Amino acid sequence: QVHLVESGGGLVQAGGSLRLSCAASGRTFGSYVMAWFRQAPGKEREFVAGINWSGIITRYPDSVQGRFTISRDNAKNTVYLQMNSLKAEDTAVYLCAAAPRLELGYDLEYNYWGQGTQVTVSS
Repeated sequence: QVHLVESGGGLVQAGGSLRLSCAASGRTFGSYVMAWFRQAPGKEREFVAGINWSGIITRYPDSVQGRFTISRDNAKNTVYLQMNSLKAEDTAVYLCAAAPRLELGYDLEYNYWGQGTQVTVSS
């Protein structure tokens, strides 16, 4: 069982930056692929970043590539999402998720989810 708690959301102007954190419980954090998703009102949940168990391999969709960076600290059981050059369309609830796999894949099942943190970008 993994319990995830996100923090770091808030209100920021377009062009600004935010850093989200996701703290995980459990002793096996290093055995999970971690990811960030986002969901805006009326839209489907969207994958925005993923990272493998070691932190070496990451994946992003085109919509955030070059602006967002995911990282993890397995010693601290924490995954981060650095978001730069934020746009109004980045406004959403950002959720942290964990999949019981070591490596990223396109059909991963994320078994554990946090409650989310709101990010609002004003234009």
